[in-house]
Formats: sequence, C-alpha cells, structure tokens
Amino acid sequence: MPVTEKKIFKTAIKLELEAAKLMIEAAKQKSDEINVAETIAIVDDGGNLIALERMNGARITGPEIAIAKAYTAAGHKRSTHLFNTEPNGPALPGNEAFGIQLMIPGKFAIFVGGFPIVVDGEVVGGIGISGGNGEQDTAVGTAALEALKNRVEKDGMTVETQADIKK
Repeated sequence: MPVTEKKIFKTAIKLELEAAKLMIEAAKQKSDEINVAETIAIVDDGGNLIALERMNGARITGPEIAIAKAYTAAGHKRSTHLFNTEPNGPALPGNEAFGIQLMIPGKFAIFVGGFPIVVDGEVVGGIGISGGNGEQDTAVGTAALEALKNRVEKDGMTVETQADIKK
C-alpha cells in the first residue's frame, strides 16, 4: 500500500498595498459620513504594518492604538472587542487569558476597533481603527471590510465583514 505524502507547503493569499489602500479609502469615506476623524492601520498576517493613515484632526495617539488593534486582530484571528465580551471573553477577570494585554505591552489591544481580514476563510491581516467611540470604530472597520469584499467578489473570493469575527 503506497504511503501518501503530506504536503509541506501551503498556498497562501497575501494582502497587498493596493488592497490596504482600497480599505483605507473606504474607511475614510465612512469616517467622513459619520463625522469622526479616525486613524486606520492595516497589517499583514504577521502583524507587520502595510499602510497607516491618520485623518486630519484625528488624535495623536491614534496611530499607536490603531496599529495595536490591527496587530492583535491579525495575530489572534479575532475581533479585538471579543476579548472583553461578557460572559466568556478570554481577557475578562477570572477567564483563561486575563491579563493577556500585558504580555506584549503596547502592541496588544483588547477593546473595540480591531478586526481580522479574512479572505476565503484565511486570516490575511488585520485592520485597526482608532478615533471614535466603539460604535463608530466598528462602522468604519466594517465599511473597509465591505469595500474589500465588493472588490474581490468578482474574482470568486469571499471576505468576512461582520463585526464579530473569530477564526
């Protein structure tokens, strides 16, 4: 009986600058629509920054916060607010990952505004939004994901766009 060889490589979808720019433009358009100045960060699947834009009037703290949200979403393959969602958010007191944000100081965010970028079921990066309240950051982030979805649908690809993403 022949032994089936296991694959040792995986074909992967890589997030490119053009996709990041598309998402940032959609995020800025939504931000303008809801009248909030945001900072938008896009990272690849390794958490490395691809693109960052701080809108005029956005807080000076926005870049660091948006990058941390994008990094966390990509690295942990979940929307950042899910870490603190009752009752089972893993970062809540008494739960398995309580204090996780202290493990990588300044790079790990456990509050609303970070979303993994999931294409064809694979996490290819993350988007972080900083500057509004939770509802505003969510609206801006999901608008960016929707823009990516609309762009790649014609190529037969899928993008998750809901706020609560967990892979």
